[in-house]
Amino acid sequence: MSTLFTSYATWATKIQSGTELSSLTRELLESARQLEFMEWLKRTRRRIDMMPRRIHRYPELAFEEYKTSEIIRSELDTLGIDYTWPVAITGVVASVGSGLQPWFGLRADMDALPIQGTVKLVFQPGEEGHAGAYHMIKEGALDNFKGMFGLHVHPEMPTGTIGSRPGLILAGCGSFEAIIKGKGGHAAKPQATRDPVLAVSFAILALQQIVSRETNPLEARVVSVTFIEANKAENMIPEIVRFGGTFRTMTTEGLSYIQLRIEETNRGLTPATVNDEELYEHGKEVGASMLGGPNVRLLPMSMGAEDFSFYSQKMAAAFFMIGSKNETIKTGSAHTSYFDVDEGVLPIGATLHAAVAISYLDKHVETQ
Repeated sequence: MSTLFTSYATWATKIQSGTELSSLTRELLESARQLEFMEWLKRTRRRIDMMPRRIHRYPELAFEEYKTSEIIRSELDTLGIDYTWPVAITGVVASVGSGLQPWFGLRADMDALPIQGTVKLVFQPGEEGHAGAYHMIKEGALDNFKGMFGLHVHPEMPTGTIGSRPGLILAGCGSFEAIIKGKGGHAAKPQATRDPVLAVSFAILALQQIVSRETNPLEARVVSVTFIEANKAENMIPEIVRFGGTFRTMTTEGLSYIQLRIEETNRGLTPATVNDEELYEHGKEVGASMLGGPNVRLLPMSMGAEDFSFYSQKMAAAFFMIGSKNETIKTGSAHTSYFDVDEGVLPIGATLHAAVAISYLDKHVETQ
């Protein structure tokens, strides 16, 4: 790994002498694409895939990511990176740099860099519907952060592209669950039952009318029922039916209104994700310098949701998508069992993280 550490020293020297951003990103990307570093990235990924509990094939539930956290800490130990653990039960916050202010957060992994200021690597649990970001903030792990940058793979964008937008980018969301209890019995004698399936059918129709008949059609709102559970006997009317789903909107007021109308919400709300315009422009500038302007896309707002939004409420934050689509291999769609990552995206993501953090600190480092 000596070549990489030599490159890191070169990057730091160039930043301190005021070398242009294009030179920084070019050298970072060239170094990240060197065979030695690419092989390390692939080796690390494949070593994790060969472990008894593979991260993606056997995911751990929110705040139960004990094995995943152990893997991360093991890698950090190997790299000689100091970290704080546990945070929010299974979370890890690692520190790279001098330890001095300003602190800049990355919700991703990167190697050690001899830079001014401090880069914080935030390994967050409970992202999928459990507001892990909120708990990281609640426990004080992100106090004194000046900024936060996050990446999310986008399997519909080609490898070599990134995308985001200033201001509002992702919806806020909440989830709901309800249980309807009736009186079960034989399907041949419905008159002797109180059918909860029929009641659930009417409830689902009523939920759809919250958006279609009670809200301004120019405001983006969604209520989706995503599961219904009852017994599986063909000749029995069940006694209990459980159903639930998600609701989403671009405003806090919209979330509160839908929550009030549904009434059966049993989880906290995740606010909309709003990119800080200055940090978005910084990420855009870095991406354009690294990949070329046409490969930095202005994305439309999306009804997808991310608990990265909690970071954007506490500090300047920017959330970007990074393309991982490769027509020559089957990368699949996100949130499916067919999803896979084009390994060509690894050096791009590593370089973008490093370049955004280094150049941010170069602009904001405090005069000692």
